[in-house]
Amino acid sequence: MFLSTHEKQLDSKRRLLVPQDFRACAMQPHPDVEPFEGLYCFAAINASCLECGGAAFFATYRDVINQHPPLSPTRKALEHRFYASMHRLAFDTAGRITLPEALCARFGLTGEVLLTGLGTSFQIWEPRVYAAYADEQARLVDEAMANGGLQ
Repeated sequence: MFLSTHEKQLDSKRRLLVPQDFRACAMQPHPDVEPFEGLYCFAAINASCLECGGAAFFATYRDVINQHPPLSPTRKALEHRFYASMHRLAFDTAGRITLPEALCARFGLTGEVLLTGLGTSFQIWEPRVYAAYADEQARLVDEAMANGGLQ
């Protein structure tokens, strides 16, 4: 599982050293996905950051898409949202990935970034944006727990 939060630096070429435990998690094989020594990455669905993961992460989105009939408008929209915007980022010999320039610009990723583990995936955040997001998430957790943890 992708766990914990790591502070990292993007270099001038947008290269990011992925923590060893994240690399090991990303490279876990999945029976339905071809082996790949890297990460699948795209703009997160409900947050202002990048979301990344390995074969299991890719398989989750592929399975959501495959629940819809071929050529249906919903399936086409999902394929566009996930497949057309997904990047395969290979690890170099030092364990780094190079983030796409357009995604870095979109989310203000320069210099220091945060990698936040989410179990089956992880996110890459600009630290100030993450701080505001984390505050909102903490508020939602507090509300849920005040209601017996059922929301």
